[in-house]
Amino acid sequence: MRIGIGLPSTIPGAVPEQVMAWAAKAEAGPFSSVSTIGRHVYDNYETLTTLAVVAGATRRVRLITAVLIAPAYHPVQLAKEAATIDALSGGRLTLGMGVGWRPDDYHATGTSFSDRGKRFEAQIATMKRVWSGKELGDGIGAIGPKPHRPGGPEILIGGATPAALQRAGRLGDGFIAVPDTLDAMRQQFEAVEDAWKAAGKSGKPRFANLVYFALGPGVGDRAAAYVRDYYKPGGPEMQNAVAGSIMTQPEAIKGFLKAVEGIGTDEVIFVPTLSEEDQLTRLADLIA
Repeated sequence: MRIGIGLPSTIPGAVPEQVMAWAAKAEAGPFSSVSTIGRHVYDNYETLTTLAVVAGATRRVRLITAVLIAPAYHPVQLAKEAATIDALSGGRLTLGMGVGWRPDDYHATGTSFSDRGKRFEAQIATMKRVWSGKELGDGIGAIGPKPHRPGGPEILIGGATPAALQRAGRLGDGFIAVPDTLDAMRQQFEAVEDAWKAAGKSGKPRFANLVYFALGPGVGDRAAAYVRDYYKPGGPEMQNAVAGSIMTQPEAIKGFLKAVEGIGTDEVIFVPTLSEEDQLTRLADLIA
């Protein structure tokens, strides 16, 4: 099981030097990937732009959007940007995508919220056509560049709804689970596998888990404050649930890793709640 690390690019106040320092330390090991969270209406760095910059400063780690709110982007533009990062990084891009739940991200980009699921499925089909090198249609020629990975970047679909699980199995290469109970994640994995098999696909989907963390003395309140701010649009119930999921104890993290490996997780992505570099160092020392 691989272990990836999120960049502090979504944490308000994080400066470029911190983001790049995290990427450099992740590249040195023991992490398998660096990732970003996608959101428009927040004080964060844009996810694809961040990964494009990080791609030029790294050579080994994978680059993951975990996750990008895809229907808030134009499908052709998103396909071209993703293909560019994938080509220039030597095939290291994984597109974690979902539909999200915040209307403001859609309102801010002038895109429709109510039909986002339907548009997302059409968007994936368009993106795959762009990546195939075929003409787009209606007199529109092929759109480059050619991705490094045949067929385009790996697609992992995130979410917790039945529709998201079905899409992950039918349309994606795998699934990203949001913070939840072990039993819930096991059931989600099973649902994705069922959809995968029903679609007649060979092999098996790739499974990733997202988990928030904060390590060190006296970090719990600050970590919870950030998470509560980020999830403020979801109301107190969601804020409390996510804040309560933050992993702060080394032994709990070790136990969690063993447990999720047991249910078939291929990669755990630790999402930071604080931007100080010691957070990455503490985690690296813990999992080394």
